[in-house]
Amino acid sequence: INVEKLKQEIFILQGDLESSKAENENLRAGQMTDPGAVKHIIDFALQSLHKIITGTNWSIKQLTSGAESLHIVAEVLKSTGKISEVEAEKEL
Repeated sequence: INVEKLKQEIFILQGDLESSKAENENLRAGQMTDPGAVKHIIDFALQSLHKIITGTNWSIKQLTSGAESLHIVAEVLKSTGKISEVEAEKEL
């Protein structure tokens, strides 16, 4: 897992989130009542949401892959430990 890549993705997603929050506040304040502007904001929010979902899915896949790798390593170490125990018993 590339931690720097994940940090960069989080930074980008946080920026998208902040932009969405600012546009949401503008809507709540009633500064944008033009239907075209509202549609633009909704489209922007949907695009941001899709980016967040895609980034989250990617992160989950990376974490799952990492967890599977760790599980395999744990099984190998467990097997190695059992082999070592058997070898030690043979020596006695």
